[in-house]
Amino acid sequence: MLACPAPGADRRPLWRAGAALTVWALASLWLAAPAGARAVDGAEQTVTLALSTEPPSLDSRTATDEISSFVLSHVMEGLVRYGAEGELLPGVAERWELRPDGATFWLRQDARWNDGEPVTAEDFVHAWRQVVTPETAASYAFILYPIRHAEAINRGELPPDRLGVRAVHPHRLEVELERPTPYFISLTAFVSYLPLRRDVVEDRGRRYAADAWEMVFNGPFVLERWVHGAELRLARNPRYWGRREVQLQRIDIPYVTSDAQALYNLFKDDRIALAMLSRDTLPDALEQGHAVRRFDDGSLWFLQFNFRPDRPTANRALRKAIQAVLDPGVLVSQVVAMPGNRAARSLFPSWLRGAAAPLHEEHPPPQPERGLALGRQWLEQARRELGVEAIPTLVLLAGDTPAAVVESEYIQHVLQRGLGLEVRIDRQVFKQRIARMMAGQFDLVATGWGPDFDDPLTFGDLFASWNENNRGRYRNREYDRWVRQLMEAIQPAERMAAVAALQRIVVEEAVVLPTHERGLVYVQHPWLKGVVRSRFGGDPLLRDAWIEPPEMQPAPTASGGEG
Repeated sequence: MLACPAPGADRRPLWRAGAALTVWALASLWLAAPAGARAVDGAEQTVTLALSTEPPSLDSRTATDEISSFVLSHVMEGLVRYGAEGELLPGVAERWELRPDGATFWLRQDARWNDGEPVTAEDFVHAWRQVVTPETAASYAFILYPIRHAEAINRGELPPDRLGVRAVHPHRLEVELERPTPYFISLTAFVSYLPLRRDVVEDRGRRYAADAWEMVFNGPFVLERWVHGAELRLARNPRYWGRREVQLQRIDIPYVTSDAQALYNLFKDDRIALAMLSRDTLPDALEQGHAVRRFDDGSLWFLQFNFRPDRPTANRALRKAIQAVLDPGVLVSQVVAMPGNRAARSLFPSWLRGAAAPLHEEHPPPQPERGLALGRQWLEQARRELGVEAIPTLVLLAGDTPAAVVESEYIQHVLQRGLGLEVRIDRQVFKQRIARMMAGQFDLVATGWGPDFDDPLTFGDLFASWNENNRGRYRNREYDRWVRQLMEAIQPAERMAAVAALQRIVVEEAVVLPTHERGLVYVQHPWLKGVVRSRFGGDPLLRDAWIEPPEMQPAPTASGGEG
């Protein structure tokens, strides 16, 4: 899942004056409140939040980012969902059975759309066929490839009705698998596996999911209001099967801003319930006595190259030159400069597990050689291979948040000063940056990727040739072969051997330059309880949240008395 840029800090490039580097603040979605309103209301059970940017797409067939996933995870529900500890819980499916050759899901009889129509197995069949249909051009079609014939359909070799999924009963769904897939159940929690009502989608056509009234919902909330670029309102869904478990009556999201200082000020003024902290706002939060929280969201951030033949970055020597002079340790300690972030040393984040131990302990990732002299040697080789006296100006695609400005200006500074490369920064709002990435309008792009499910494959297949999220169009048969092994192997040792091989290729070929693993630092209103921070399936999750004013909270237990 494409990670969303977050509130940033002061944008001044202080390294040019020899001072400490400005922060690149953390990136995620966040939440705000209407003027004059309070952040939480215990009597009404409402919470006011804000988004850092407009949801790029609420069409589950084409959604690819964290912001859209956050909204969809509250207004829609798949077969399964994630719990507070990252465990899989029943969603529309009340139970399931996984076999080497397939899976069976038994759907709830009381699962309903918000207009009262039942959620049926046919809604999943229709949705999944839509995702793999080539005309949909779904970036995430590959995530359905474990289903029989999904890949062949997506390539245009078979019709969509050959997909290995059948509604054998309105409340029983049968899935045939192409190969044994031990993690398949977790895949069905992802947005691309959400159900779709055929009658609604066909009636709305291209308007489907463009506005709140162009959708139907089967999740714990409905999208009651959507003013594009300005406001969203989620209201409790009275038709949801688990409505008795949902205590919040409304989630107001009236502001869309990525300004970290503004969001923190709103939090201090009791007008928003959650706020990301930046290096500039963290000291004040600590001084004011706010309970500062931390969450490792599992995302990996990296510099991605464009491999299209007309781009200079298709040249390996040029990529190796850039790899040699950009040190993630410096970027994290002096540019990102926030507690919780770690320098990235691999395509596979350090939280992933191997066969019997942490992945990085079982298979320590190889590290590239670095140094200014080495970088210049690679650059000279690139000039010879490209047949040019000077490398053409490189386009660095970046976000428009203060955080993204700081990072992109730092990269520009290092490449210009160290290698003499001219770098033009193309700053875009989040939605437009996604569009330019998809169109290949960049040489380099600073971006991030959040895990879709709990397996190394969620990062490993990102640069497979068939993955539409492979925005730079990297193509390597050996890489594809190892991804196939990671997909198809059953034995843990074989799967981890594939991971080790992929790590090696990423370094040797400079496929991407990992920069950091993100850790979020934030503050949360003390009355807001039950918020689930999730690496998978939308974050934060408020399905089970509630507002508990002090008078409703249990009194502390005495631990002693007078002597």
